[in-house]
Amino acid sequence: MAVSGAASGFNYGSDNSGLVWGFLIDPGATAAPGAVPTAVPIGAADALRWMAAPQPGQFIWLHFNLSNTASERWLRQHAGLADEFYATLHQGSRSTRIEIADNALIAVVNDVLHGFSLDSAEISTLWAHVTPHAVISARRKPLASIERLRQDVLQGAPLRSSSELLVHLLRDQADVLVNIVRDAVARVDTIEDRLLAGRLTRQREDLGALRRVLVRLQRLLAPEPAALFRLLQRPPVWVDGDDRQDLRQATEEFTVVLSDLAALQERIKLLQEEIAARVNEDNARSLYLLTIVTVMALPINLIAGLLGMNVGGVPLAENGHGFWIVCGLIATFTTVAAWLLLRLQRNT
Repeated sequence: MAVSGAASGFNYGSDNSGLVWGFLIDPGATAAPGAVPTAVPIGAADALRWMAAPQPGQFIWLHFNLSNTASERWLRQHAGLADEFYATLHQGSRSTRIEIADNALIAVVNDVLHGFSLDSAEISTLWAHVTPHAVISARRKPLASIERLRQDVLQGAPLRSSSELLVHLLRDQADVLVNIVRDAVARVDTIEDRLLAGRLTRQREDLGALRRVLVRLQRLLAPEPAALFRLLQRPPVWVDGDDRQDLRQATEEFTVVLSDLAALQERIKLLQEEIAARVNEDNARSLYLLTIVTVMALPINLIAGLLGMNVGGVPLAENGHGFWIVCGLIATFTTVAAWLLLRLQRNT
């Protein structure tokens, strides 16, 4: 039956060994009605018994939660993994890569968390150790791609080898990233429509936050080219030709998705520049209008300041029509100033 949390204590969704789920996969079995299923859920005890006497043509997949401190202890005691795998668990580098160690494949895969949102770049790391007879994967937080892979295995997805399970994981991760890019494109389309309609509210901030998330996704999810090149040129001897070709195709598909991600970032950059240009135009227009108002108000302020002096000899102080004469002078100077500004504007 499926692996669940322990009956007592808090084990982060895993059992006492840290195992979240386990499968015994028989590539030779069929998923037809009444036949033995290709993937049978197993627990830690069943996995130990099988690893003591592996059956030819079969392999197991054990997935651990590293938030449970029992996971690494169980792996060191029973799994017999390469030392490089444990080194990657504690390395500061989280770059996505697949390497060879002791005739095993060690994969460090960055993936988005289950329930990922574009409002925040929620990314964590998955570690995998792949041999002909076992796939050991481990993570600290629930991830989207590994959950999709589990659902595919439960539904009877055909897996001819342990290396194909790793290829399947890479393709699932690419599919998750495609959905993220599709959602981001839809959001950018909405912002672009609002920009064309002239409704600029918080689009600059939204685009900036979205671009930061996509940049982080590209930086963490993009696999190291050198590591993949070495793997594709000199894979382990137990990886057959079909699996090598599938791994190459999965890498190419992932590269295409990352190219789409880079193109979307460039599109966001152009939209940001367009929004910035429009904001600068609006600011320049407002500043020009303010300048016109200031210049046109200059005669009023100048004459009001002169006539408001509390000294003797103020002109027209005793004239009964002095107020109207001053108003006429102000109107004349204001009209002349406005005419000069309009003429200068036509010349520019």
